[in-house]
Amino acid sequence: MFENLTGRLSGIIKTLKGEARLSESNIQQALREVRLALLEADVALPVVKEFIARVKEKAVGHDVLDSLTPGQALIGIVHQELITIMGGEKEDLNLATTPPAVILMAGLQGAGKTTSSGKLAKWLMDQKKKKVLLVSCDIYRPAAIHQLELLAQQTGADFFPAQDGQKPGEIGLAALDYARKHHHDVLIVDTAGRLGIDEAMMQEIRELEASLKPIETLFVVDAMQGQDAVNTAKAFSEALPLTGVVLTKLDGDSRGGAALSVRHITGKPIKFTGIAEKLTGLEAFHPDRMASRILGMGDVLGLIEEAQRSTDEQEAKRLLQKVKSGKGFDLNDFKAQFQQMKKMGGMSAMLDKLPAQLSQAAQNVNIDEKVINRSEAIINSMTAQERTKPDMLKASRKRRIAAGAGVSVQEVNRLLAQFEQAKKMMKMMNKGGIAKMMRGLKGMFPRLH
Repeated sequence: MFENLTGRLSGIIKTLKGEARLSESNIQQALREVRLALLEADVALPVVKEFIARVKEKAVGHDVLDSLTPGQALIGIVHQELITIMGGEKEDLNLATTPPAVILMAGLQGAGKTTSSGKLAKWLMDQKKKKVLLVSCDIYRPAAIHQLELLAQQTGADFFPAQDGQKPGEIGLAALDYARKHHHDVLIVDTAGRLGIDEAMMQEIRELEASLKPIETLFVVDAMQGQDAVNTAKAFSEALPLTGVVLTKLDGDSRGGAALSVRHITGKPIKFTGIAEKLTGLEAFHPDRMASRILGMGDVLGLIEEAQRSTDEQEAKRLLQKVKSGKGFDLNDFKAQFQQMKKMGGMSAMLDKLPAQLSQAAQNVNIDEKVINRSEAIINSMTAQERTKPDMLKASRKRRIAAGAGVSVQEVNRLLAQFEQAKKMMKMMNKGGIAKMMRGLKGMFPRLH
């Protein structure tokens, strides 16, 4: 996401190289590049026009500090305007009501409402320590009800089953009554979607909203739809008292225009973004962090928060002691790092949040995440002694391990080479060399080029 936009905006610094001051003439070409980049990213035209006008107004005649180049000064203005156009301040989920707080999920079919409902339940349980009840009012697609029930089981949330013949309004009210009696903090209501906006669907969800009186009505929209996503969000906001937007599939090949347009067009804040298929793949939306990622500055705070959520504290302390001592890092620890990486969304998700200057290895990277699964399979085929003493792995043992994992001996050798590289990286981390660590990524993973 945003790869082309990031590249173009980063080129602004080069465009203004050698200039002593920002003037109308020397920023004209730079802003033309910004305009083209935004349009190519599928940002809505009215948003582009206003954005460029605001940047130009603030940039012309802007005095450049001695410590900054004109290009850096313009990037600073662009950064601030990106934050403004995406909402300025982060807007939290509102749960300030007598329990249960009702959250109504709305959107088109295929946008990811059901999956997002499960992810939101997981987020509320993990981040806010809430007792959550899930209910599906989609009586037209039985698979949706079953899918939400499975998601409830996977997250540990409670699920309210509908009775045959019940209408959506009846299901919603019955679930609300159940949630009150069983002391649930939050009731998440998944609603039916359609392939297009039709009046029957809109009337049904209006009635549902009127009877349940949700404190949050979230519109779930697919970022892959680009400007269509924004137009759909606008139509829903005119029909329903929306309180926020959940933007899904931001980890896909979307050009990112919806993230930059939806707040401006609808006036509704983006509250969450879907960044992975797994149930933990839902993030609270921070306009400032997203602006930083667009400009190649990364989202280190987000990466740290994700690491804190995913890391077992005792396991981290144990590994830290090994790293400090420089001894004892074995294949069990190596496997644990693979598992930790998967919890955080995989290597690509981690690299996406690092600042560009610290993740040169991420430029033009093609990461085959299946390699990590194969590496785990190879380690699982080893004996406990072999994992702790990899030096004992000679030719015959490698053949047995390869056969057990269903791979070639060459892949076993490659894994052991990666392990040695990882040990070196651990020593670099111990010495505070994060830049050296990033350069070591290419050697650690195959198909990273």
